[in-house]
Formats: sequence, C-alpha cells, structure tokens
Amino acid sequence: MDRTFDPRPLLLSALDQLERLVGRLDTARLDRETPCAEYDLRALLGHTVGAVHRIAYVGEGGRGLDVAAAAGRIADTDWGGAVCRAHRRLAAAWADEAKLDREVEVPWGLVPGRIALSGYVMEVVTHTWDIAQVIDPAAELDERLSQAALDIAQKVLPPEPRGGEVPFGEVRPVPDDADVHTRLAGWLGRTV
Repeated sequence: MDRTFDPRPLLLSALDQLERLVGRLDTARLDRETPCAEYDLRALLGHTVGAVHRIAYVGEGGRGLDVAAAAGRIADTDWGGAVCRAHRRLAAAWADEAKLDREVEVPWGLVPGRIALSGYVMEVVTHTWDIAQVIDPAAELDERLSQAALDIAQKVLPPEPRGGEVPFGEVRPVPDDADVHTRLAGWLGRTV
C-alpha cells in the first residue's frame, strides 16, 4: 500500500455516512436479518460499533484482541449515540499522523497503522451497506467510499481461498452493470 495514503478521511467519512443512516433507524427492525448472514440488525450494529471502538483502542495504544476494545451493551434506543461516541473516540485516537506508520496489532496481525485503518474502512463501508439493506434499501450511499473499500478489498482479499481463517464467503456474481456498492457486497461474499 502507498506509504503516503492516509485512510483517516475515508474512515471518518464512512462513519459520518453510518451515523446519518443509523439516525433513521426504526427500532422495530432490529431483529431483522441482514445480508451479513451471521448477524441480525441489532447484532450487526453492535459488531460494527465494536469494530470502531476496537480500532480506536488500537490507536490509543491497545492491542486489537484485548477485551477492553469492546463497546459494551447498547440500548435499542441509543444506536445513533453509540455510533457518534465511537466516531469521536476514533477521531481522537488517530489524530496524530505519526500513528499511521507505527506498527499496531489488529486481529489479523501486526501492521502499520495506515494498513489497519484501511481494513476498517472496508469493514465500516461494507457493514453500512449491510445495515442500509434493513434500515433503508434505497439510501444513497457514497460511491467514492464504496469504491475505496472495493479497491482495498481486492488488494487484501484474493478471490480464493475463502472461509475458515478468512472470514468472508466466496465472491458472488453480480450483474455486469452493477453499481459499486453491489460489486463490493459481491466481492465480500454477500448474495446480491
């Protein structure tokens, strides 16, 4: 990856997008299935907020597998607040540009901060699409963010092998004229 690439603006924009989407949440939908097969909406929101807290914790000097990275229990009526708090924590934790080149520990190993943050760009953008399919399937998502996430995914996740240690399903076919959000979802194993 380009050593001058700064993924922070993308990740912060992805969190802005997620906040706007979650602001429209109807709590009656929290038990609905999502395209991310192992999660209903409540669980996926918890997973996503937890992931943001995890990478914030890493930016604060923690290890990516520490239990302290977790977000804790979130009330059904506080998902918007939970995303906002995670967003603020992440922004503060990674404000120092020097951290981009510092080696950090994330669940997939020891990598420079910029590589770790790039992985979380992919995660937040993808899960925002998953969440949108339940909250508002017609939501206009940022194509620039989805293209960045797809570019990252195609660099770090080869089409094979998938499953087991690689927590993504097989690449799914998408129509030739599919938009970038659909291509990202298909690359990461969602049925579209």
